[in-house]
Amino acid sequence: MNSHSRHRTLANMQILRSAPVLLLLVLPCARLLCAAPKVHTVTLGAIHKVPYTPPDATPATKSDESSTLRVRPLFVDDRQKEWTTGDSHEVTDRTFTIRRVLRLNDALPTDPAPHWIWQPGPWLQIDRVTGHITALHLPNFDPAVSDAIWFRDYAAYCGITTTTKGGLYAVVAQLGARRPVVQKQLGKWPQADHFIPVCQPAKWQRLPIRVTLQPTAGEALTFDVVGSASLVEEGDSSTSEDQ
Repeated sequence: MNSHSRHRTLANMQILRSAPVLLLLVLPCARLLCAAPKVHTVTLGAIHKVPYTPPDATPATKSDESSTLRVRPLFVDDRQKEWTTGDSHEVTDRTFTIRRVLRLNDALPTDPAPHWIWQPGPWLQIDRVTGHITALHLPNFDPAVSDAIWFRDYAAYCGITTTTKGGLYAVVAQLGARRPVVQKQLGKWPQADHFIPVCQPAKWQRLPIRVTLQPTAGEALTFDVVGSASLVEEGDSSTSEDQ
């Protein structure tokens, strides 16, 4: 074997020796390049009607106040994650909010078995891309009192606080903000003989961004929402809604 052939043979052997190392380096890169991001599917199931008794009901009024609640299952990748109620609100093209429904055990310690009841709970934020579900802690939100009405990433409702200086408040909360955009006291709380509902649904306007909140049989308050701040116009109940 001449020297040229011997050098070529040695070069080929060197390539063969290094091939496993190169393969080990290339395979992880190939897996990373070929791996496609997981696509999640978020859907709402069919509506079911379930028995519902408002928290303010008493034994004397329970039969009159008992009602039904329309609930829907929330699925992520065909697996049920939550029960929900009411309409969803599209915040962005990938994120929406919807209210959760809780199944609570209403059995007393002396009851022989669990007694499950349905109650509206907090709001949820769902990301359609990641399938992630986040429980929203809206400030001063009370499931028995608050009826959140959404516009963009804002939620307007009447809330309550139970501190010594507590009361009934007009609240506008913004997703991602630590403090409410609007928080103004409307009256004292608790109230012995309050109206049901406590407040009328909030009314939103687009230009300028404005919302009107009104306690039932009370005075309406209108707020101009400007970024993370707001200007209040008390007693203005004539605000028109932008269609």
